[in-house]
Amino acid sequence: MPEFQALRSLSNVNRSGMAASMENSFHQPVDAARVPRFAGLSTFMRLPAVPSAKGLDIALVGIPWDGGTTNRAGARHGPREMRNQSSLMRRVHHVSGTEPFSIANVADVGDVSVNPINLLDGLKRIEEGIAAIVADGALPLAAGGDHLTTLPVLRTVARKAPVGMVHFDAHSDTNDRYFGDNPYTHGTPFRRAIEEGLLDPKRVVQIGIRGSIYEPGEHDWATSQGIRIIYMEEFVKRGAASVMQEARDLVGDSPTYVTFDIDCIDPSMAPGTGTPEIGGFTTREAQEMVRLLDGLNFVGADVVEVAPPFDLAGMTALAGATMMFELLCVMARSLADRRARG
Repeated sequence: MPEFQALRSLSNVNRSGMAASMENSFHQPVDAARVPRFAGLSTFMRLPAVPSAKGLDIALVGIPWDGGTTNRAGARHGPREMRNQSSLMRRVHHVSGTEPFSIANVADVGDVSVNPINLLDGLKRIEEGIAAIVADGALPLAAGGDHLTTLPVLRTVARKAPVGMVHFDAHSDTNDRYFGDNPYTHGTPFRRAIEEGLLDPKRVVQIGIRGSIYEPGEHDWATSQGIRIIYMEEFVKRGAASVMQEARDLVGDSPTYVTFDIDCIDPSMAPGTGTPEIGGFTTREAQEMVRLLDGLNFVGADVVEVAPPFDLAGMTALAGATMMFELLCVMARSLADRRARG
């Protein structure tokens, strides 16, 4: 895979310059050769649990809320199970050679406060929790929660200006209203985000969209705004490298958010989700696509819609935790490279 040979050759960034001088002060995971994976506190990647994001480059945070779910609830339990499965993550990425915990200061800052019985208050609490992370100077890498949880995150990371977005999903999530006149569900977050000026729709790409829809023109509003929708059938014809090159060209070097809905993966590999759609990505394809985001100008990222009550043997939570590690690696590399360039 030639695209990763260059990444591996750059891995010495974590042994040179500022990164090397700071490395000893960075948080490190519990060593699984000393404490077995099934023992100890359950935190993301077995990192320390800290009370705030002060001093962190990347804050791993849970958003245990599924108040926007329209069918199978359960994503509120996603962060806890992804923490559990993330104990399987090791220190070094086997393809790129990235050592995220040596080039960025990362820790688990716990869960944001949520309200499971009041949707609007729940959104407000999530926004306030993420705002505290951003105010401390860290990038949020969140575990949802249903996809509506991305909206309050965007309200924080895009306060100064609209951002771009790379969106992996089976669904566009740009519908307007559900159940009468309800504007807030996990099927509406990105319509609301565009209306609120949080997203630059011409710098939004949605990858993996598929499945039956409510009406023939369901995606017309999204495309009329300038969103680039890459349906699953187009991905199959073109392949990951071509699709991700287009995505990279579209978002450019401007601030970009990455959101990964676990239902973009085929339910044969990730059954534990609220709205499964057959015909999705393999886990290997998903990993390849995220790796090709290396160098993006990240303002944050998330993995959402892991619903443990519908999972089998933790396989969906493992897929979610693994995608968090993949995102962590490219985010850490991006920060380290930008730091090295001054």
